[in-house]
Amino acid sequence: MITCFIRYEIDPYKKNAFVEYARNWGEAIPRCGADLVGYFAPHEGSISTAYGVYHLPDLASYEAYRARLSQDPLGRENYEFAQREKFILREERQFFKIASTPHAELIKP
Repeated sequence: MITCFIRYEIDPYKKNAFVEYARNWGEAIPRCGADLVGYFAPHEGSISTAYGVYHLPDLASYEAYRARLSQDPLGRENYEFAQREKFILREERQFFKIASTPHAELIKP
């Protein structure tokens, strides 16, 4: 399993546009085959950093997922929305493998 972390630098005056973008991915990404953890918009602190996180089995699955996403009507529309509204100033995509497993059972205080 790999996890894709996308770090966005967004225009702080267009945070609502990023939230709309994130909600659209909430529909399109799972439909196209990735296990979406979520998109995270600024709340406190740095008001220009946002994240997207999702899991896939491997890089080959990622390539197939990206191809499906580029053909998905909402996926295409969302890419166009971001280009048109220019709320994303920078995007950085990195892939990680979990190193801390197996985890102990969660103990709730």
